[in-house]
Amino acid sequence: MVARTVPVPPFDLVVFGATGDLARRKLIPALYRRLRAGQMPTDARIVGAARSALDDEGFRAQAAEALEEFVPAAEREQNTVDAFLATLSYVAVDAMSDSGWSELRAVLEARTGGDRVRAFYLSVAPRFFAPIAARIAGSGIGGSEGRVVIEKPLGHDLASARELNDELSKHFPECRVYRIDHYLGKETVQNLMALRFANALFEPVWNAQHVDHVQITVAESVGVAGRGGYYDQNGAMRDMVQNHLLQLLCLIAMEPPSQFGPDDVRDEKLKVLRALSMPDIRSEVVRGQYRAANGTASYVDDAGNPDSTTECFVAMKTGIANWRWAGVPFYLRTGKRLRARISEIAVVFKAVPHWIFSGQGGGDAHQNVLAIRVQPDEGITLGMTIKEPGPGGMRLLDADLDMTFAERLGPSISIPDAYERLVMDVIRGDQTLFMRGDEVEAAWAWIDPIIAAWEERGARPSLYDPGSSGPEDALMLMHRDGRRWREIAS
Repeated sequence: MVARTVPVPPFDLVVFGATGDLARRKLIPALYRRLRAGQMPTDARIVGAARSALDDEGFRAQAAEALEEFVPAAEREQNTVDAFLATLSYVAVDAMSDSGWSELRAVLEARTGGDRVRAFYLSVAPRFFAPIAARIAGSGIGGSEGRVVIEKPLGHDLASARELNDELSKHFPECRVYRIDHYLGKETVQNLMALRFANALFEPVWNAQHVDHVQITVAESVGVAGRGGYYDQNGAMRDMVQNHLLQLLCLIAMEPPSQFGPDDVRDEKLKVLRALSMPDIRSEVVRGQYRAANGTASYVDDAGNPDSTTECFVAMKTGIANWRWAGVPFYLRTGKRLRARISEIAVVFKAVPHWIFSGQGGGDAHQNVLAIRVQPDEGITLGMTIKEPGPGGMRLLDADLDMTFAERLGPSISIPDAYERLVMDVIRGDQTLFMRGDEVEAAWAWIDPIIAAWEERGARPSLYDPGSSGPEDALMLMHRDGRRWREIAS
């Protein structure tokens, strides 16, 4: 059976902030790879828009430098690079004035077609989202089917998220607003839905009767140097938990949708967010900052704020108030300057109800663990208990059924970057992997009281050593429940 790919129609993609870091590191390489893979129509156009005084050739030169820096040499065939650069053009546009908008409209109207998709990627600071959306609509370049794409942060709290949603809705209906969380474009995250809903094996045990607890870890080995100013205004709760970790939690905990459609999936995710229990701020939430050690600067040094109480580490326990998950704790953890860079979801199943091997050298009962590795080395492992080979009793050990994608699928299969998938989904008009406005608001509605309680208490975050697993308080969060975090290991 040959897998079918939904074709990509002819399109114009306008990238606002085209000379910025995100466009350089992610968008330009992602679009090049899609053209190289044969998924970009030959008449597709990518229009860079920014305040910089560039012409087409200057923008193409910058794009060529980005490809050289962020695309391996083995993937840069000169004829493919030339074909990609030929799709690029540039218009100098000021988001906050009328400058450049008539020129941008002229460029877009130079090529028309009844089935031509027009999308606008706002790779800019959040304060520009609403003004640019208003000018796209006001200038007429969005037409009746134009799509707008925005990146996090999607507000700073519930009030600002609602304000942003309200402003966007004045110019674009919800069906044409694409809120990107790049975690949802990762291959393993998508495979999580296939794992759950395309296999009969797991659904019967995917509930409180069989699951002991769930751990979600997003650990980073780097600090905040270089973006300390931004980070100190947000912290790990707003920067990571509100979007990435809660989205992963939703995919683990959601009910099976009636069909795999954008709103069907997002309806079920919304139900999870609305069912989240509020943790006890004193005993079930841990905040942390990395200290200076071994020649590594501290968080407050990297942030440039010696009095900062902003967290760069969060560990917390929550639950979901519904029949499927009642009584099952969900442990979330994220932080900077930890032992390794890893994102993982671990579903830890209960031990068997009666252990028959104690008198046979089998030790204590073991627990099966389904681990979904989002990054790096994307893959899925299922921990099983087996007999150790050889005579001498029933010695048991844990072994993994391992499906590391790169190993299982072979070197000929290239796992695309999340942006490659998400940008093409925008063009196809598929919103399944994008957040809906009410999802964003529901996440903030849960996050805001936690942050408010922190601010009311005024307590400083717990300190931890760079290269560790985080503060001791985070370890105690699990130990009090008779559990332990999975190791953060590369």
